[in-house]
Parts: sequence; structure tokens; C-alpha cells
Amino acid sequence: MFSYVWPMALIVFSNVVYQICCKSVPDGLNPFASLSVTYLVGAAISILLYFLLKKPGNLLQEYHKLNWAPFMLGIAIVGLEVGFIYAYKAGWQVSTASIVQSSFLAVLLIFVGWTLYHEAFTWNKIAGVFICLVGLAVIRLK
Repeated sequence: MFSYVWPMALIVFSNVVYQICCKSVPDGLNPFASLSVTYLVGAAISILLYFLLKKPGNLLQEYHKLNWAPFMLGIAIVGLEVGFIYAYKAGWQVSTASIVQSSFLAVLLIFVGWTLYHEAFTWNKIAGVFICLVGLAVIRLK
């Protein structure tokens, strides 16, 4: 059970910290300058954890196993982070921005899961889409 719960707890905690940090980037600071520091810190921590937690192996040999996914993930992460930074600079509230993006994301990922990964498209998921859309209507975007 712990192995199932701890990753989600880490995601939720990290996402709270992430949103606070995105909202706290100074207005006068170029978001890409901020992200360059973010990625240097992230790279340093990733390399440190690789060596602290690794099984026998070589980092350069691990890099030989790379495919397209880590490169596209890097692009996607830049999009996510700069998107949130600009959203907050434009006046989005932390509570609203997260709910809006999560609702749209949930709806889109149902179709992604069905199309790319052959996940079941169930009545529960259709109800979830409906609830997400109702939630967006309740929030009433300005």
C-alpha cells in the first residue's frame, strides 16, 4: 500500500510547492532566466540522486538508453512552467488556475488514454468529464 500511496503524496506536495514557486517568481524577472536556474538545480539534484540511489551502473551508459521521451518531456516541462508563470503574472489566482488546467487536462487525458494506450472509456470517466465541465462552469472564469 505504501508503494502505491507515497508517489501520489510526493506529487501533491511537490505540486503545492511548485505552484507557490511559480506564483512567487518576481514580476521583473524574465521567466526564462528563472527557469534556467530551476533546471540547473534540478539537474544537479537528479545527478546527485542518481549516484546516491543507483544500482551498479554508469550514468553515460544510461544516457545511451535514451529515446525521444526525455527530450520532449524537457520541452513539455518548460511549457508547463512558463505557462503557469505567465498565467500568474496575468492575474490568475493559484486556486483557479490549477483547477482550470486540471479539469481540461483530465478531460483530454481520458481521450489520450483511450486512443494511445487502449484504456477503457467507461461511464465513470464520462461522468468525471461532466463533473469537470460543471466545475468549470461553477468557477465562472472572468
